[in-house]
Amino acid sequence: MHYMLLICGDESAAEHAQDGCGGWSEEMEARGVIRGGAGLRPPTDATTVRVREDQLVLSDGPFAETKEQIGGFCLIECADLDEAIEIASKHPAAGYGTIEIRPLIQFP
Repeated sequence: MHYMLLICGDESAAEHAQDGCGGWSEEMEARGVIRGGAGLRPPTDATTVRVREDQLVLSDGPFAETKEQIGGFCLIECADLDEAIEIASKHPAAGYGTIEIRPLIQFP
């Protein structure tokens, strides 16, 4: 199964992200579960796209104002949700933010 790990935290999480993943990435690459991932620039650099009544509507920044923001993501492939939870729990961001695990929709 493929899962997306959404790495989330408040604005102070950015200082933690500068430290990298503390060996997590290397461990998961050695296990063969990483399929992709990246850190994201801050929400202030975002552009939100919507189409309403056939009109393109652009806005700077995120669509919703929230205390938590998505700071990065990892795409993993593992046996099941239990393994995905184990992998996410080892990520350093789990100690200062949250990691949302979402299964990917598998198309034929």
